[in-house]
Amino acid sequence: MFALADCNNFFASCERVFRPELNGKPVIVLSNNDGCAVARSNEAKALGIKMGDPLFKIRNIVEKHHVAVFSSNFALYGDMSRRVQEVLRSFAPSVEQYSIDEAFLDLRGMNIPDPDAFAKQISRDCRRLTAIPVSVGIAPTKTLAKIASKLCKQYPKLRGGCYMHRPQDIEKVLRNFPAGDVWGIGRRSVKKLESMHIRTAWDYVRLPETSVRKLFALPGYRTWLELQGTPSIQFEDLIEPRQTICVSRSFAKEITECGPLCEQVANFAESAVRKLREQHSLALEMAAFAFTNRFKESAPQTFGSQVSVFPDATADHRAIVSAAVAATRGLFRPGYAYKKAGVVITKLIQEEDHVHSLFADSESEARDARLSASIDEIKRSFGSQSILFGIQGDGRIKMAREHQSPHYTTLWSDIPGASVK
Repeated sequence: MFALADCNNFFASCERVFRPELNGKPVIVLSNNDGCAVARSNEAKALGIKMGDPLFKIRNIVEKHHVAVFSSNFALYGDMSRRVQEVLRSFAPSVEQYSIDEAFLDLRGMNIPDPDAFAKQISRDCRRLTAIPVSVGIAPTKTLAKIASKLCKQYPKLRGGCYMHRPQDIEKVLRNFPAGDVWGIGRRSVKKLESMHIRTAWDYVRLPETSVRKLFALPGYRTWLELQGTPSIQFEDLIEPRQTICVSRSFAKEITECGPLCEQVANFAESAVRKLREQHSLALEMAAFAFTNRFKESAPQTFGSQVSVFPDATADHRAIVSAAVAATRGLFRPGYAYKKAGVVITKLIQEEDHVHSLFADSESEARDARLSASIDEIKRSFGSQSILFGIQGDGRIKMAREHQSPHYTTLWSDIPGASVK
């Protein structure tokens, strides 16, 4: 058996933890630069606010119904996700974090007399210990567990937990479950299914095996098996390292000078290096890019990018940040207003697979490795902005965040206060 724990309206729920007066009221969280809605409470959804709606288009709804609006606060959301994961790990020996708000639990081999009560217990403990509402589905496969968790959101009577295992119950659910909402069925497959008049998950299950293999290849076949109760998607307790790391942002205000643009790209590069080092990878190439606002058709337009090739695979802070800044200076063109920029680190290898050059300076490499390790330790102990390169300025990526809540759990200055009378 597998369980899928899914945090309900996660970003909005994180904001409500510290603003309990917002429970039962419409809440939305915006994307970077306060562009569009990326999280909505159930009350906001009921008002007709859709995922991805730009704020300027829904401002009338926001003002009329007093919708609480928040800028994205990823430091807070990441920390709250970590707390939920800690609770989940107390219930199962193996937990696979699927996203910031979802995780699979491997329940195989565990003696669970009442799986339905177990699912509800996980949900209750997550709510009690983190104040985040979590829907927990348990089923014979990961795909069915994901469907079971969705049922918890649709039916409050399930009290946050659903055990779906009897064939007749699975068939009943799949007959009404849209094929396009099944985990593992992508947009291209949905179009193909619609042309075949396959509308529900049950329609998909009833397809002949040969047709599934021919039309949807191995991933589609695995999903087909999973829907029938045959585990076919591997459980990964460890997350596979990324093969490409990209950090990019749109700017709150357009940048017309090289210095400020280099400052922002340096911060992007430092963020990318942190992700690179966290997964113990090394990079052989890095590209920096920047472009103007394509929506301003009357303004001069440009797109520039430059690739840097490292002589030896590296995860050195100085080398990658310096290369990003040099590339930005190379692509910058005076007279243009840049709206977005970013850094992409490619051609990654794992540290243990790295073969050092015969001509490398081993003493210099060891010194650089110690320096980067020291930077990592300082950042872990005192925060990501406790040590910076001069080119990074104040270390902050400039974005519009007019509605951002405090960093309640990640900054000492923002810890909520309490008074006792």
